[in-house]
Amino acid sequence: MTTETITAHASGTWNLGDLPVHRLGLGAMRLTGSAAFHHGVPSRRERSLDVLRTALELGVNHIDTAAFYFSALRSANELINSALAPYPDDLVIATKVGPHREYDGEWGTAARPDQLRGHVEENLRQLGRDHLDLVYLRRMRQDSIAEHFGALAELREAGLVRHLGISSVQPRHLAEARAIAPVVAVQNRYALDRPDSNADELLRLCGESGIAFVPFYAVAGEVGERGATDAHDEDVRALARAHGVTPAQIRIAWTLSRGPHVLAIPGTGNPDHLRQNVAAGALRLTDTEVARLDAGRMREG
Repeated sequence: MTTETITAHASGTWNLGDLPVHRLGLGAMRLTGSAAFHHGVPSRRERSLDVLRTALELGVNHIDTAAFYFSALRSANELINSALAPYPDDLVIATKVGPHREYDGEWGTAARPDQLRGHVEENLRQLGRDHLDLVYLRRMRQDSIAEHFGALAELREAGLVRHLGISSVQPRHLAEARAIAPVVAVQNRYALDRPDSNADELLRLCGESGIAFVPFYAVAGEVGERGATDAHDEDVRALARAHGVTPAQIRIAWTLSRGPHVLAIPGTGNPDHLRQNVAAGALRLTDTEVARLDAGRMREG
């Protein structure tokens, strides 16, 4: 499978509310260094900037970020601002609020509803924008998200936020949020080697309601924030050999196969990996191949 001329257009499109995006986007967390957040080796600044500029050249118009994506020397939002501003009209930048990190990198307590405006304004400042395209409320173990989501709905009414999403939720939270304001996207952990009945149900509910489902750690699998996994089962490796691609590309193709409303946001700080990820948007698995991967997933569960 050649990666020379493949762009994100090959992955298809989906509308986040009134904002069309290609289904293959970019997660910004890896831009900050070799390990997530404050630990590990910080990224080389020019390489991270190159990843962002190359992403746009390859047609990526959906970037997922957060103000709490920073390492010892790098901030994802600052990198995005430096590399891409003034922003193209078709670029959609999604961010998330709820978790809180101190400047030394340590995690603080989850934000109260009355603190969410400050979180939104911090993202606005770092990104150099007057409004945010899409803001997810990342649930931090709350039983109810009504008060927090209601606070974001007020910011949407005020014009600081265009569209709202929710993250790390259970199916009942989707109904709770939709009773307050429109939800255009749900972002949950979801991967080929990580069966999750809640995530499967959310994927189905989103498809029925025209809501985007945006998995995170779809390539990383069990290792999560530590980086892309190399623990691929033999079915994934066999399909990768058959298609002449990497196992990570098979995982991305499987993710996109879950439905036209599913968006992929693989993260990377490596321009070569970026090109491979984007090229995976053109890879179409057959029904038989998807069923083979699904059978292995059921065995994992």
